[in-house]
Amino acid sequence: MKKKVAFYTLGCKLNFSETSTISRSFTNEGFDRVDFSEKADIYVINTCSVTENADKRFKTIVKQAQKANAEAFVAAVGCYAQLKPQELADVNGVDLVLGATEKFNITAFINDLLNDPDRSRGAGQVHACEIEEADFYVGSYSIGDRTRAFLKVQDGCDYKCTYCTIPLARGISRSDTMENVLKNAKEISKQNIKEIVLTGVNIGDYGKGEFGNKKHEHTFLDLVTELDKVEGIERLRISSIEPNLLKNETIHLVSESRAFVPHFHIPLQSGSNIILKKMKRRYMRELYIDRVSEIKKVMPHACIGVDVIVGFPGETDEHFLETYNFLNALDISYLHVFTYSERDNTEAADMNGVVPNNIRSKRSKMLRGLSVKKRRAFYESQLGNTRTVLFESENKEGYIHGFTDNYVKVKTPWNPELVNTLHHVNLTKIDDDGLVRFEFTNVLSN
Repeated sequence: MKKKVAFYTLGCKLNFSETSTISRSFTNEGFDRVDFSEKADIYVINTCSVTENADKRFKTIVKQAQKANAEAFVAAVGCYAQLKPQELADVNGVDLVLGATEKFNITAFINDLLNDPDRSRGAGQVHACEIEEADFYVGSYSIGDRTRAFLKVQDGCDYKCTYCTIPLARGISRSDTMENVLKNAKEISKQNIKEIVLTGVNIGDYGKGEFGNKKHEHTFLDLVTELDKVEGIERLRISSIEPNLLKNETIHLVSESRAFVPHFHIPLQSGSNIILKKMKRRYMRELYIDRVSEIKKVMPHACIGVDVIVGFPGETDEHFLETYNFLNALDISYLHVFTYSERDNTEAADMNGVVPNNIRSKRSKMLRGLSVKKRRAFYESQLGNTRTVLFESENKEGYIHGFTDNYVKVKTPWNPELVNTLHHVNLTKIDDDGLVRFEFTNVLSN
């Protein structure tokens, strides 16, 4: 009888793409994949360590697995597993912890455990290399969602931002070969998936380490140029790109592209140059203004999302207001707001000027409010326009949702025939829940 495996993913799109690749390795070994809420023989949890909350959630998820099957194997992989492997191994119910390089060989480790009659329950095995050894690249992509796939093109980061553990968890910046990215994109296009989202830790750094060194054989611009030519892909979306690596040539390519959509997500982190320097970011706010201006000049309808951190050590009320006013004046569409949390082995954890948690929360709430206002203003600016919508596969309280190419979320009464289809629509009004209603103009594809 086939053994069953279930997966739970915490964190970013990159983690989702890697979970999907790991799950395919189990399928190839003859396992059946089931939902995490079902009874399985093996539960794999792909962890995240970007926020404190992700650490806490891990224990809850392990309990959930044990509740479904107390006899199951529980394996932890991912960033938290690389940073604090023993901490995870000590959690009651965890059998196996795999670090950054070992996670892609998980089936071999699992088969060893399954074939070990003397295995002692309750003692989690740890296999995690020193992060300096994470210098090879494993390509991955997710095809769990019918409408879009996350395609990993790059991993690791050479930046030394003072708040970030990702270089410690994922190692140096390295990339997939152009040949392999294009092969994966073609595989995805054959699955009737309409949209590919490019993911990585620092995708603007694409090309670095492609041949096991720091020589750039290809650049991010080369990558998007070639991907734009892949037939069968209706939409390509850039997930997140550092402002200093988003070049004018890339912006202009997207503006004239066949498949790339007018949507950029550009981390800012602070609108204060003083705080940006303390964070060791590689740009000042003036460059950020320049990037937003360039996008809006060639794509007035483009959607621009922003990452911002509040409560960083040394952030005074004046610095925060500088950030708030900077974002308020900027022609952006929404914010992802992160409340700073101390991470072990980072420079920022030892900095003076710690901001009290209640003030961090207050600042976060203010910026989340600004995000609502910005998104509303962006949606209002799009009313009356005709855009292309890709419809999702979920029935949410009698409605089907979709996203326009420029990331306006729309809704209409549930119709299963719309799932995974593209349509031209005219955006007409904003509903009470903040989503946009529309009228169909014509059908693009099925």
